Amino acid sequence: MEDREDVLTLVDEEGNEHLFSVVDLIKVEEKDYAILLPVEESEEVDGEGDEAVIFRVVQDDEGQALLAVEDEDEWQTVAAAWESRMGENEEEDIDIED
Repeated sequence: MEDREDVLTLVDEEGNEHLFSVVDLIKVEEKDYAILLPVEESEEVDGEGDEAVIFRVVQDDEGQALLAVEDEDEWQTVAAAWESRMGENEEEDIDIED
């Protein structure tokens, strides 16, 4: 996984703005996904409670847009692919340090 410094502002249905840092961008089953982490949670000292959010990246009339993944099966598939990718990257980091 490459380290990313991108921060996005997303607006919810009620018009509230939320900041998210881009953790990773991945392709699963020919679809693009963004793994985002709420900035408020990522700043917690103890590191617990950090829960990534998965959005599908789609093209619309204005360019790219993010759609929340609400289908449980799709969410599980993307989460598993991302966890697998994270595990592979941790193994690479260990090999580099040795």
